[in-house]
Amino acid sequence: MDTNVMFTDKDVGKNLYRKKIYYTLVIEQEVLAKDKDEADVKFTECGINHAAINSEITETKDGVETYMVDADYSDSGETEYIGKVNYDDDIQTFDEAVENGDVKLDTFAGEDDPHPLTKIKLVQEEETIW
Repeated sequence: MDTNVMFTDKDVGKNLYRKKIYYTLVIEQEVLAKDKDEADVKFTECGINHAAINSEITETKDGVETYMVDADYSDSGETEYIGKVNYDDDIQTFDEAVENGDVKLDTFAGEDDPHPLTKIKLVQEEETIW
């Protein structure tokens, strides 16, 4: 029988018990990405460091020894848009913010808003007179 519990002749007559206890572990991560698809790929490539899931996360006392520790994937929530990194023009002009490299997380910016340095020039069409 494979066990981590140590016993001696003084333990004769005692019973050895084993119990699996299931815990819910929640990991909430954040990542900068160009879009939701890239974020999902990055989240998939990260997560639990399974090498760190070992008996060191358990308590050993009163004769209780850890036999096994494991972590399995069960579910995840949707990837949530938080905000867009934009130039911080709250206390300076936009051009000054660009020049200084001052940025902020803009939680009011839309997920699909264009890059802030994208120049879009709107011109009125000329009327054609026939």
